[in-house]
Order: sequence, then C-alpha cells, then structure tokens
Amino acid sequence: MNNSESIKDKKRFKMKSLSLSLWDIYDRFGIFLVLVLMVILLSILSPYFLTVYNLMNIVRQITFIALIGIGVTNIIITTGIDLSSGSIVGLTSVVAASFAHPGTYPVIVPVLMGLLVGTLCGALNGFVIAKGKIPPFIMTLGMFTAARGAALIFSNGRPIGDLSDSFIFLGAGKIFGIPVPILILAICAVCMHVLLNNTRVGRHIYGLGGNEQASIISGINVDRVKIFVYALAGLLASLSGVILTARISSGQPGLGVGFELDAIAGAVIGGTSLTGGMGSVFGTISGALVIGVINNGMDLLNINMYWQQLVKGFIIVIAVLIDQNKKKS
Repeated sequence: MNNSESIKDKKRFKMKSLSLSLWDIYDRFGIFLVLVLMVILLSILSPYFLTVYNLMNIVRQITFIALIGIGVTNIIITTGIDLSSGSIVGLTSVVAASFAHPGTYPVIVPVLMGLLVGTLCGALNGFVIAKGKIPPFIMTLGMFTAARGAALIFSNGRPIGDLSDSFIFLGAGKIFGIPVPILILAICAVCMHVLLNNTRVGRHIYGLGGNEQASIISGINVDRVKIFVYALAGLLASLSGVILTARISSGQPGLGVGFELDAIAGAVIGGTSLTGGMGSVFGTISGALVIGVINNGMDLLNINMYWQQLVKGFIIVIAVLIDQNKKKS
C-alpha cells in the first residue's frame, strides 16, 4: 500500500514538474511563439504579408506605439498607469512643428522643444502623483484632457505645415537602407533595457512595483522614482510625437488619439503585470508587434477596422487573465 502511494506521489510530482516547466517556457517565450504563429497563419492567408516591404511597413508603423509603450512599461512596473501619452504626442507635434520651418532654426531646436514639452508634462504627472498622493489614473486622465486642449490652443486647432527637409528626414529618411524611426526605436530599446536591468534606478523601479512599503523602509526615495518614470514616459511619448510629425510632414493637434491605449495594450500583451513588479522592454516591443501584425493582417484580408478593435480588446483581456493566473501559481 505504501509502495503504491509512493508511486502515485512520484507520478504527481512528475506531472507537476512538467506543468511548471511548460508554464515557465510559456512565461518566457509565449509572446514570441504567438507572434510566430500569427506570422505563419497570415502568410498562408495572404501572399502579400510575408514580403520585405510589408514587414518593414509593420515595424515602421509600430515604432511610435512601441516608443510610448516602453515608457508606459516603466510606469506599470511601479503599479501606475499613464493615460496622457497620446495627448502629449499631439502637443509635442504642434510645438515641434512651429520651430521646424525652413530657414528658421537648426533641426535640433524643434526636436529639443518637443522633447522638453513632453518631459515637463510627464514630470508634472509624476510630481502631483508622488507629492499630492493623487491616483495615477485621475492625474493622467486630467493631463490627457489638458495636453490636448493646450495643443488645440497653441495651434488654433489647425495643422502646422511647411517643415524643413532636415526635420522631415527624422521621420521619412533612411540610414544604410533602414528607416530612421526604426533605428531610433532600436537605440531607445537597448538603452531602456540596460537602464531597467543593469542600473540602481532599474532595481528601484522593480522594487517599487514589488512592494512600495518595503522600498520606503530600505531607503529608496519613492517619490523621486515615481517622478522619474513619469518624466521618462513623457520624454518617450514626445519623441514619438516628433518622429511622427516628421513622418507626416505636419504638426497636428489631434495626433496620437488612442495611442495611450495601444501602448498599454502592447505592454500588457508583452507580459508587463498590471499589479506591478514585472515587465520588460523587449516584451513590450513584441506586444506592439502583435498589435501591428493584427492590424496589418486584417487590412490585407479586407476585414473591417471595427473588428480590429474587438480583437485587440479580447487579446488584452486574455493577457490580463494569464497575468492573474501567473500571480496565483
């Protein structure tokens, strides 16, 4: 009897170990497997999907969302949220464009002005959240409205055109055959990966998300970390706004509508936990790629754009459910 029970226990242990190992594999590589499966499926359904031009187009399109998503990832790791990034893109767009006319300022001026505006908006978010103890959802929702209103006031509700060639190059140019926005995304991704995984600031960001009270006890300046991550998110959102403005050759006060939701979706799909303490830069980029592949694939298959929103909504819910299961296991 004892021998029989021992054999059953061993079998249960083996099954549990196998289950854990399969879950661990999915936890580490699940998003990449999903992406590969989607690519294979769409390659079968459409002969135009797996072409160099189309694949490059997908990466170029998700660049703007991925940049915002990287900043949002840092915030979500600290258990925060940012709903203002899309509006910051619009405000950055009109500010940068107003300094980018031919024969006025060097290209660095509109870039710096745009980045400054976005960083200040993000820093204000972080300061009020940290010092005023206002929930991130409320503060960033307020900035969502205020930044969009500021963009409309600054531009009188009209597009700002006539941009210099050197500025347009940032969004439409190529270096060694690679579009400049993709190169900028790659550089930012590597820098942010190093920041999160190889610096004291990165450890503090993860620590804050894991347990804020423990972080305070251990001597971490929690307020400073919060201000930093929101300012950094504002900086990356404004960088996205500058590049997108250069891409479309026009400053648009309505630019970036809905970007914040796609950025959050990309982060969550890529494995960033809404309960904090977990997330990665390359996971977020993979999540943004999933969204980009879905949008592109449905366009190629002539599926109504409203269905794209429905599919993305389901994917976000599924990603959150998977995250909750990981927390329980």
